[in-house]
Amino acid sequence: MPLTLQRTELLRSRNYIAGEWREATGSQLDVTDPATGALITRVPDSGACEAREAAEAAHAAFATWRKVPAKQRAQIIKRWNDLVLAHQDDLGTLVSMEQGKPLAEGKGEIVYAASYIEWFAEEATRMNGEIIPAPVAGRRMFAVKEPVGVIAAITPWNFPAAMIARKIAPALAAGCTVVCKPAEDTPLTSLALVRLAEEAGVPPGVLNIVTASRENTPEVVDAWLDDPRVRKITFTGSTPVGKHLARRSADTLKKLSLELGGNAPFIVFEDADLDAAVEGLMAAKFRNGGQTCVCPNRVFVQAKVHDTFSEKLAARVKALKVGPASDASSQIGPMINARAVEKIERHVQDAVARGARVLVGGGRLPELGPRYFAPTVLVGADGTMACASEETFGPVVPLTRFDTEAEVIAAANDTPFGLAAYFYSNDIRRVWRVADALESGIVGINEGAIAAEAAPFGGVKESGYGREGSTHGLEDYLHTKYVCQGQLD
Repeated sequence: MPLTLQRTELLRSRNYIAGEWREATGSQLDVTDPATGALITRVPDSGACEAREAAEAAHAAFATWRKVPAKQRAQIIKRWNDLVLAHQDDLGTLVSMEQGKPLAEGKGEIVYAASYIEWFAEEATRMNGEIIPAPVAGRRMFAVKEPVGVIAAITPWNFPAAMIARKIAPALAAGCTVVCKPAEDTPLTSLALVRLAEEAGVPPGVLNIVTASRENTPEVVDAWLDDPRVRKITFTGSTPVGKHLARRSADTLKKLSLELGGNAPFIVFEDADLDAAVEGLMAAKFRNGGQTCVCPNRVFVQAKVHDTFSEKLAARVKALKVGPASDASSQIGPMINARAVEKIERHVQDAVARGARVLVGGGRLPELGPRYFAPTVLVGADGTMACASEETFGPVVPLTRFDTEAEVIAAANDTPFGLAAYFYSNDIRRVWRVADALESGIVGINEGAIAAEAAPFGGVKESGYGREGSTHGLEDYLHTKYVCQGQLD
């Protein structure tokens, strides 16, 4: 049964700038269903002109929005949260239509996105400063928090609701204004969320969104990078693009939050609960078909339990139902585009050519469509394979056998990335040794589902800097100003 919206007005196909929904003045970008390739709608393929108009609107609105009392900003953001939850079914359907994930996951993502909106609505009233003990009589010293200014948010396609929510909500809470560019594959969910923010009472110019194709995105983003009024860039995406943004931001010394690529290890020690480890890996790896930045990309299993673990895992993976979001029983949907499928296929073929063996899956599913790939388990993987050094971003689990703790820690850290890491062990001494030794911004211990709005999300090394979620996520949108008043005695 085709996916449809109850409130069709949420399917937006225009830019939102200065409180107006503006038609495309030039070319348009097709938004398609990855399950079928069918056209959903067309949105503007914007360029530098639209980007500058959005920045102008955000800059003009900043002077007023920053002075809105924190409690009033919080109330507006709470209304946005309420509207998002009230439209969970339609928003979840939009996610599944344009991104391809199963409908249950699409609706679940809306709840996850709303959790960030609610969190930062509450944090808006907690931007406390400090009273600093003065070193001399007759002086009062303070540290106060102020909004950074205009924020440019650039979001990825894999979580089109959650990523925009956890960037926009803290920006609005802090008193910043926003220009946003959603991913070219999945702009519709973001546009719908902005429509609900408008309905919640976010004033004109405070929140602006422009859509653009992959080809035109550099033109849009360069306009913001060159604009000294844009004081911060928040980006989730690849490390090469993050490095480019960091270099280009240097000319105007913008503040940056970069959540970049990962190469997450998942370690199963011989003292682990194997059934729990299998379930944790299933949750961490196959969410969104393996298309997440914190997906385990390298799975290390200690030799003594390797064969038992691989058999249990293979049975679970083989039972996964692959299909479109329109089928309520689907657990794995299509990959986002043809490039994604080609990369997954290349990784599997490279691993097999270098000695790995396929236990489950291993190829495309042409009977379902050109963007489907079978959930796959490989054994005999090693560090020479492409899947050990590149993010596969798909439903492929390469298993590597290891002998000692020291060996696996060295292998897990042998990557320029450090976003997430996971391990399973029931030895409490080992738990804290390994947690301390892993070079990662996030560590899951006997747990595969690690994301939460109250937790700081972000990486180390070439996985970026800055944090999203938690109290730390709000700090990334604030400056600290020192105020000193003298001659008070």
